[in-house]
Amino acid sequence: MLSRRAAGDSLCNCVSGGQHGAVQPFSDEDASIETLSHCSSFSDAMSVADEGGEAGVETAQEDLQYKLNVFIDSTVDKSAKTRQGALDGLNAAMATRILYEFISDRRMTITDSIERCLKKGKGQEQRAAASLACLLCIQLGSGVESEEVFKTLKPIFKNILLDGAANIQARQACATSLGLCTLVVEDDILDVYATMESFESLFMRSYVKEDGSRPSLNPQTTLLHTNALLSWALLLTICTGSQVKAVTRKHLPKLPRLLENDDVNMRIAAGETIALLFELARDMDPAFEYDDWEPLCDKLNSLATDCNKHRAKTDKRKQRSVFRDVLKAVEVSGDFQTETIRFSTERMTIDSWVRKRTYDAFREFVGSGMNYHLQANEFIRDVFELGPPMLVDAATLKSMKISRFERHLYNAAAFKARTKARNKFRDKRLDVGEF
Repeated sequence: MLSRRAAGDSLCNCVSGGQHGAVQPFSDEDASIETLSHCSSFSDAMSVADEGGEAGVETAQEDLQYKLNVFIDSTVDKSAKTRQGALDGLNAAMATRILYEFISDRRMTITDSIERCLKKGKGQEQRAAASLACLLCIQLGSGVESEEVFKTLKPIFKNILLDGAANIQARQACATSLGLCTLVVEDDILDVYATMESFESLFMRSYVKEDGSRPSLNPQTTLLHTNALLSWALLLTICTGSQVKAVTRKHLPKLPRLLENDDVNMRIAAGETIALLFELARDMDPAFEYDDWEPLCDKLNSLATDCNKHRAKTDKRKQRSVFRDVLKAVEVSGDFQTETIRFSTERMTIDSWVRKRTYDAFREFVGSGMNYHLQANEFIRDVFELGPPMLVDAATLKSMKISRFERHLYNAAAFKARTKARNKFRDKRLDVGEF
């Protein structure tokens, strides 16, 4: 493991030279280092301790803290490439680690950097800054600290989102980040409604016009509207019953027309939002009925069995999988394809469209670090009602690990079973053609 001095030297080499230098992104090696964390007993602390005991853990923490400080300082560098690298590094670190203690003391410094990058940066830099804002709120959780951050960034998010002349990538990123930040931080339901109206003003432009014609939009604008729709649906999960009723009356008759959109992601977002609306409406009123229920089911069924030759195979496969579940949700109240998420010694069940939309929103930002956050992030555990983090000692973690030989035997058995099944299926296909 690198010493703190060696790590410092390598980092200085990365950022020296002003515009000619670039901060290296947070690597997989860094992701394996245990950090300054109020849940530091989690994850792979055991492997670090094995290498150098407590001294090794402390050294790893010092190394990481130093590197993160360099990233923070580099977000104000003159070089756009350096700023981009620093933002990416901070994003990767926050997505894969719990850094509350480190971030809490530096939250306003990081917020100032995000604000500067959003206002003066371009494209990818603005996208990275918007993502960092979300991850910062996820790390801080719901409270005064994240409120201070969001109070500064919310007006900037909205200005970029609604500015038709702003960079389209920045608008797309702000649509997604504003939605999740609002979910995490906002405690005034009227402010939530106001943000939802901002999203409505965008995705409603993809609705079919009164004369029956469909708007002509480029793919980037469609993606913006898709992100706005998904963020709107996310905030819908925390709305009051009266607001859900008003939204259902206003949008449920129009949302099915988005199922005809040329973009597969918009079709899927519309389908999942329709399923979410039906779930929320039936939770309030089990006898809820929709006037155009049969035509909607017919349209969903056609998408679930779509064989259009003009569409890509991957798009059709993805679409059919989603719309089979959407069709079940609309046809039968409470019908949801349950998914189990396993992490460490625990498991969580995704058993509703509300839970799925929330899980997907968080996973979009933390990516492969989602299981780690489910295990260690107190705020995310609270959102999914998992209770306080479970402390698992090193001995228990070690006993849970499968040896390399056992893993080899398991993979060999799985391969053998899979080969037998495929050969049997291939034999059947050969028999069909024989006369």
